[in-house]
Amino acid sequence: MNEGIRGGEAAAARLARGTQLDEVLDVDDPAAWTGLDAGVRVWGGYGIEDLPDKAWVEALDGATGQPGRSGTGRWMFRSSRRPAEPAHGPSIEPRLAVALCHPDGHTREAALARVAARPALLPLVVVRAADWAAPVRDKARELLRAGLDVRTGVALAPLILRIGRRERGAYGVELLGAMLRRAPHGAPATLFVHPDRTVRRFAYRLAAEESLLSPDRFARTAACDDDVVVQSLCAEAALAAVREDGGLDEVLEPLLAARNTRARSAGVTALRRAGRPERALEFLADRSALVRACARYVVRQHGSDPLSWYRRRCARADDPALPPGAAIGLAECGERGDAELLRPLLTHRVPAVRAEAVAGLRALDVTAVEELRSLIDDPAPGVVREATAALLPSAALLPEAWLTERLAAERPRHVRIAAHRLAEARGRIERLPDGPGHGCWRPAP
Repeated sequence: MNEGIRGGEAAAARLARGTQLDEVLDVDDPAAWTGLDAGVRVWGGYGIEDLPDKAWVEALDGATGQPGRSGTGRWMFRSSRRPAEPAHGPSIEPRLAVALCHPDGHTREAALARVAARPALLPLVVVRAADWAAPVRDKARELLRAGLDVRTGVALAPLILRIGRRERGAYGVELLGAMLRRAPHGAPATLFVHPDRTVRRFAYRLAAEESLLSPDRFARTAACDDDVVVQSLCAEAALAAVREDGGLDEVLEPLLAARNTRARSAGVTALRRAGRPERALEFLADRSALVRACARYVVRQHGSDPLSWYRRRCARADDPALPPGAAIGLAECGERGDAELLRPLLTHRVPAVRAEAVAGLRALDVTAVEELRSLIDDPAPGVVREATAALLPSAALLPEAWLTERLAAERPRHVRIAAHRLAEARGRIERLPDGPGHGCWRPAP
């Protein structure tokens, strides 16, 4: 925030000297405009003479014979306030931008009356539409209504949504939404791929409300987009758009095949409505805890017992195709006695199964120090991390000599890290302060 204000102060000084907007600001960056607005107010507080004021703004009309507005609201001609640049001269627009951000509301209001034919200043009209001063705010909103069309709306969407987070900023967001609803059907399409995730969220929320996309398009977006809010919006929109009596196939398959958790969980939950509980069985061992929970819900709703499925799968400890999620899934819905099915999995050939077996024993609160201690030497870092987390509460029971041996430099890095954590928890070593992240270790006194 402070960096934005400092940058805005520097930009204000250059603009006040007549440097063109696109040479001073990244005009496509909404933060540049809000930074300028804040920076001018700070810069103007220093009493700088270069700051364009109300008299300068009103003198623009006197220099060109254009009607100006008096402080009482009466229209009058100004012929000789003070010398002013030609209204279309090179330094007018940048200085007018500074006047639109002036600390004095009268100057901001006067500047707004001179921006109608200057589209480059429309971003500052957006900012002023959330102004704290009602006369300024009302004038800016009038100008924004007149100047906002599909082209300008799409271009200004990031700034409008940024200002929309302010106390009086909702007007611009509502105006943008209303304009896009009236626009041709494909108008928001460029917003769907906008790099600003806030813009994408707005566009997809609008599309969901107005049914602008097909159910399968919503489903594919939920499966592919990298933003969790968009994933949820589109998954819900896809499922809401299909009728209960059919049409789910085109929606379910993209959701069930999605890499992200939110889309998959929505698809799995929808299997209940689709009457396909057998598909939910394959997600009982999903890598995501949320998806596993949704799968168990669907299976139970159709009268089956997911716990028996987990027990059958984990009983085959020598199965090389055993999914890792089966081990932790058993712990999530099982009993302490199920630890006997998890212990043989500690030596499974697949590292992910070993790691989830350790996590399952920890979830069941069944951790034997001796059997988990050997896993600190496991070649798989994921297994060692889980074993370390399980052993930390019992670190005092670990032999000091055994820990010291695993702190040796010839040990693999993940083993040394585990030993450091356990030794710290045991209270037997301390870190020497020879630089952040690069200290050495010695026995504690």
